[in-house]
Amino acid sequence: MAHLGPGRRRIAVPVGLALTASLAFLPSVAASAAPLGNTAGAAAAAKPDTSGPKLSYVANLNTYATVQAAKKAIERAGGTVVTSYEQIGVVVAHSQNPDFAKQLRAQRGLFVSVGATRTAPLKTVQTTEEGTTQKLSATDAAKAAATAEAGQEPLEPNQWDLRAIKADEAHKINDGSPDVTVGVIDTGVDDTHPDLAANFSKEQSANCVGGVADTTEGAWRPYADGSDHGTHVAGTIAAARNGIGISGVAPGAKVAAIKVSEPGTSLFYTEAVVCGFMFAAEKGIEVTNNSYYVDPWYFNCKTDDDQKALVEALGRASKYAERKGVLNVASAGNENWDLSSNSITDDTSPDDATPVPRTVDPHVCLDLPTQLPGVVSVSATGDKGFKSYYSSYGLGVVDVAAPGGDKWQVPATPDANGRVLSTLPGGGYGYKQGTSMAGPHVAGVAALLKSAHPTATPSQLQAMLKAQATKAACPEKVYDATGTLIDATTCESKWGQTGYYGYGVVDALKAVK
Repeated sequence: MAHLGPGRRRIAVPVGLALTASLAFLPSVAASAAPLGNTAGAAAAAKPDTSGPKLSYVANLNTYATVQAAKKAIERAGGTVVTSYEQIGVVVAHSQNPDFAKQLRAQRGLFVSVGATRTAPLKTVQTTEEGTTQKLSATDAAKAAATAEAGQEPLEPNQWDLRAIKADEAHKINDGSPDVTVGVIDTGVDDTHPDLAANFSKEQSANCVGGVADTTEGAWRPYADGSDHGTHVAGTIAAARNGIGISGVAPGAKVAAIKVSEPGTSLFYTEAVVCGFMFAAEKGIEVTNNSYYVDPWYFNCKTDDDQKALVEALGRASKYAERKGVLNVASAGNENWDLSSNSITDDTSPDDATPVPRTVDPHVCLDLPTQLPGVVSVSATGDKGFKSYYSSYGLGVVDVAAPGGDKWQVPATPDANGRVLSTLPGGGYGYKQGTSMAGPHVAGVAALLKSAHPTATPSQLQAMLKAQATKAACPEKVYDATGTLIDATTCESKWGQTGYYGYGVVDALKAVK
């Protein structure tokens, strides 16, 4: 994952009245430390240290601070501004000053929080699927096509997941509107795929890696040696009903690509994800799908100065997108963790350097973006309706569930494959499983809801998703990672929800009715 895996949440702080002009001229910590009466010494002290590795930072402004004043402070501390978002008071910067964040944090009139977005130096990705991609064989494709009924796509007999949420029935009423776009914040999408080309929105696509949106032709596509994850996700959402391959959950809606994964590593850093949310907000995207967690920390602890800043920046960006009409959907993760517990052992962070095992409280240390306020958090199910063996869960954390695939829950399909079939770069098709695959089913249903209720707000769409979900009680049994049925002792029920399924499994048919 990073990884295309979990999901996340947090509250934005508005940026309002201008800071007095004098703040722009406040001396930096280094400058104020210079001895009086020694001009040469003052100049030397004012010069920032550049001996450290080049890192990326997010700086979150105070309510009354101006971006102009913040930029001057950043430059005095040895930083270079990459981009700024005045709408939410967030500035992205690079610096080789080891004390860069510390010096800015000391200027409380300007900054609420400042933090490094990574632990490893900048270079010139990961996600939440479980296991590797299985490509569809020609034999299985032929089997599916031979059993396809009138009105079905050639590979649709293998799409048990569509039937599990009644998407096949929904399509007889409404395929979704081309006025609704789902933004795939991910590893990029191959918009040349014959099952995606007709529904792809180039005008709403970009590459946000590094924190600045690049909208040049094809910038949103996967790297040549990169991940197939985003293309798979896009197919589940909106592969066209065109007589080719598969069908998406909302085959009449549009899909856009917002690439946020680093080349070579597929890591999803804060500055790119903030850019993704802001781009979606400004480009009129109605729904975003977020099948990853924000690197390098699986959980971002608000007790840590750096991680606190990442939570703040991401929370401001996601909340801004929500205010602009975007419903954000995120995957809950593939570690089979209880996100409502008081203690989780995280032995994966930081994932861009040497991980140091730590015990975290997920009420304080958040899995982002799945635990950000307003974000729809999604767990995964298999063909039999059980929680997928890998899926994380949590009472009051997971909002809804959807098909994510489970190799142990084998469907009665021509291919007898319990994973989710979707599009792959280069015009192919293949199977994946993970909460990364569950999220796009929910994003697709949200697109159907928005198509049927074009004036609905994100909070109203979320309320409808929950109200229309098919209630699912805690099961007696569940598969473990070895395929053994065990007692489902970890599932809790309360408030009309369960820890495994939230309010239930999403229902595409109810969405269009």
